[in-house]
Amino acid sequence: MDGKSLIVNKTLPFDPSLLTVNISLRQVEEIAASLSQRCVVSGVNEIAWALRALMLTDLTSLSGDDTRANVRRLCVRACYPFEPQFFDKYFERTLLLDIHCAAVCVYPARIKDAHTTIQQFNQLDKVAIAAVATGFPTGQYGLQTRLQEISHAILAGATEIDIVINRQLALLGDWEVLYNEVVLMRSACGDHAILKAILAIGELGTMENVYKAAMVCMMAGADFLKTSTGKEVVNATLPVGLVMIFAIQEFKRRTCQIVGLKAAGGVRTLRDAISWMTLVNETLGSRWLTPTRFRFGGSGLLDDIEKVVRDGVAKLEREAAEANQSKPPDAEEGSVDALCKELRKKREFEN
Repeated sequence: MDGKSLIVNKTLPFDPSLLTVNISLRQVEEIAASLSQRCVVSGVNEIAWALRALMLTDLTSLSGDDTRANVRRLCVRACYPFEPQFFDKYFERTLLLDIHCAAVCVYPARIKDAHTTIQQFNQLDKVAIAAVATGFPTGQYGLQTRLQEISHAILAGATEIDIVINRQLALLGDWEVLYNEVVLMRSACGDHAILKAILAIGELGTMENVYKAAMVCMMAGADFLKTSTGKEVVNATLPVGLVMIFAIQEFKRRTCQIVGLKAAGGVRTLRDAISWMTLVNETLGSRWLTPTRFRFGGSGLLDDIEKVVRDGVAKLEREAAEANQSKPPDAEEGSVDALCKELRKKREFEN
């Protein structure tokens, strides 16, 4: 496939001073719990938060029995999560074109199927195609094999590559060797694919290792840090997310380079997603709650989002009927009305 050039992060020289860190696990857990609970939503606001979470989601299928048909269904759902007439009372139908998942994420062998489907729906500029690579989920393959897998996925149509790091190097403290490996992976992606570095935090042993692995990947040119493969015993947790955020903040302060965050594995409900979005909003700021800087990875999250939205809209329709009005009164900022305004601005900017 002919890939277009993307804006990607630069590889920076290895700097051991960025690896100096001392983390109190108890304090991190307390801070993460406190920050993530600062936002409580209900009613029409819950619909808006659900739709925001949907637009931040990499809809994922990483099963051994994935087929062309499975991937096609995944892509259709990512592009069109709701039927056009569903929101007619509360949205302009044209705005529904902007309500879609951020990406689909599949194995390299299924990338061509995903590309073909999304191309058929003329959504290649809206829904990214992500491939897990470099020996996912273990990373226990020869380096050349891992690099070839990246090239294969990009040639098949991938625009994002979710690599797994070599955890044994992190556990042994061979940080410069790990850096050199990720540099080669960055080079293999070039400017044809966004590079997301999966830390597999459940297998790194300590919070210090999570922080250091994050720093090494960012120095090597990662565009995103991703918590987990979803295959470990321990996956995305808020305290680990906070440590990764600390690393992102310090890296930005020292280098002026912005790196995104992807929470993957264990984020199954909208309530889980809201906790993560609140954590990101309270630390990195509201500008980070966009697909270019923050993502969710998963297969089950969209199920709960869809249920919340459909139940919420049904409730609004009942309330409107009881009040004999066609749409609910204006709600506070963060509501569906505010989301509509945001989508209109985005559409005007793109045009």
